[in-house]
Amino acid sequence: MLNLNSSDSNTNSNSNSLSDPVSLNVGGEIYTTTLDTLTRYRDSMLGAMFTGQISTRRDKRGNVFIDRDGKVFRYILNFLRSSSLDLPDRFSEMRLLRREADFFQIRPLLDEIQRHVEAGPLSLRDAPRRALLLVDVDCQVRVLHFNLRRAPENYELHTCSVCILTVEIFCTWCAFLVLLCERFSYRTTQGLTSPLPSDQRYNRLKLEWVPRPDELPQDQYEKQRYRGLVVSDSRATQTHFGDLCDAIIPCRSPCEVKDMHRFLEELLTVSLAEGFRVDSVTPDSMDVLSCHTLQLVR
Repeated sequence: MLNLNSSDSNTNSNSNSLSDPVSLNVGGEIYTTTLDTLTRYRDSMLGAMFTGQISTRRDKRGNVFIDRDGKVFRYILNFLRSSSLDLPDRFSEMRLLRREADFFQIRPLLDEIQRHVEAGPLSLRDAPRRALLLVDVDCQVRVLHFNLRRAPENYELHTCSVCILTVEIFCTWCAFLVLLCERFSYRTTQGLTSPLPSDQRYNRLKLEWVPRPDELPQDQYEKQRYRGLVVSDSRATQTHFGDLCDAIIPCRSPCEVKDMHRFLEELLTVSLAEGFRVDSVTPDSMDVLSCHTLQLVR
């Protein structure tokens, strides 16, 4: 941090040239504020500039000139006035705001930005300006034969159809795949487990599950080592797996994904909320929930 313990004469000489209100030209954006606001955090760069530790310069109209990005400076000023970070919905300049707060060395603002990012939607977490999401879905129906025990010495041969559902996802925005791993879980005999990306770069995710038909007993379902897929709509608890992320395991009210329509409904809900839009649908663009391939862009 800057050392503001310099002589009073230096501070007074600079303060004499500044009086309220202070007019600022930040990267071409004009702001009017007070010295109290600008010097609220005296160990910051702004505190040093407006208490005489760093000399200031003016533009042709007499505004104090600061050669920084002026677009997000309004949020910095608002924080200095109120000590709260008030951002518009779907704010997309978090990376720029963090960079500017770091330049001005406003530590409380940096801490507040971090809390805001961690508590906010995925789109605040350094989201790329552009991203591509490709989804390929497949449903294969297979006939399963199994023996059903009626009595100690009596077994009957039964047959039922099972649907093996497979989804292969590619996304250039790795954090979005992490979000999907938080949202979906496999239901196994050991409980709920989170899926993992299928490549080391975390760009690909493969989901494969088999909903249990009513006519297939639970023990036979488990004997085939099938697993279901559930999605959580409620609060979650965190556990850790590897270095990838903090996985979210649904703690209550998991909703079973029984068919591909239900999966695509959930996928579209999540992706559209994070700024994606549907770019192409195969084979019928009018029936997105029955697609084979889905492409979204952000």
